[in-house]
Amino acid sequence: MSGSRWADLKLRVLSAAILAPLALGCIWLGGNAFAGLVALIAAGLAFEWLGLCRQRGAVNAILVFAALPLAVLVAAWVGALQAIALLAVATGAGIVVAGGVSRDRPLAFGIPYLGLGAVALVWLRQPAGSGGVNVIVLLLVVWASDIGAYMAGRAIGGPKLAPAISPGKTWSGAIGGLIAAAVTGMVASALLAHGSPSWRPAGFAIVIGVISQMGDLFESQVKRHFGVKDSGNLIPGHGGLLDRLDAVLTAAPAAALLALILGRGVVLWE
Repeated sequence: MSGSRWADLKLRVLSAAILAPLALGCIWLGGNAFAGLVALIAAGLAFEWLGLCRQRGAVNAILVFAALPLAVLVAAWVGALQAIALLAVATGAGIVVAGGVSRDRPLAFGIPYLGLGAVALVWLRQPAGSGGVNVIVLLLVVWASDIGAYMAGRAIGGPKLAPAISPGKTWSGAIGGLIAAAVTGMVASALLAHGSPSWRPAGFAIVIGVISQMGDLFESQVKRHFGVKDSGNLIPGHGGLLDRLDAVLTAAPAAALLALILGRGVVLWE
């Protein structure tokens, strides 16, 4: 087992040990504490996207992307539909500012890509009885999928999952991540269920795991498009905020849709 495979593990663990308690604490508090954290993260994501698009000095682009943290606050204080409407207007404004939206003009795409996940997290957290648990377990499932994929991929290796997009990802890592996600869902069910633990949360966790891995691969494709290794350097061992939250940005809307279908206020993981 080559030591180079684990070269960044210590830094990743240290970063997670610092950031995870902060995130979990704000989730548990909910309300303005969580909305403020997500708004701050949304502002950081906007900063990174503007950097990727080389628009950090463009006043009009900055004004458009101010909609990201604002939409988070609108979701918290007014409503999610109004927040989504704001994102739609900002996307239209971004298209005008960039002169269109395409692979060569991706500026406006950053609004829905970054904004919908942030708004979904705030919406998912709002119900008093279920929100905190739903968001915390969602993040634990995403983290378990990421950690399981990292550990299995480094330890086992084998055929590449998508070498043209992300040469480091393997099928063994993907499977290891889904197993870790399913186990996390089952543990959550065992801890939260009033009766016997259910297999349903494991199924939900696998779905979330698949979607989160797709989000990870998509962000890898985005970075390849922009010709960068990381979206930024804010988080030691992980790169930028987008590098750390790529899976959450796709998993959160999926979990919110699931909560909408099953009934708002339902604990997804019982």
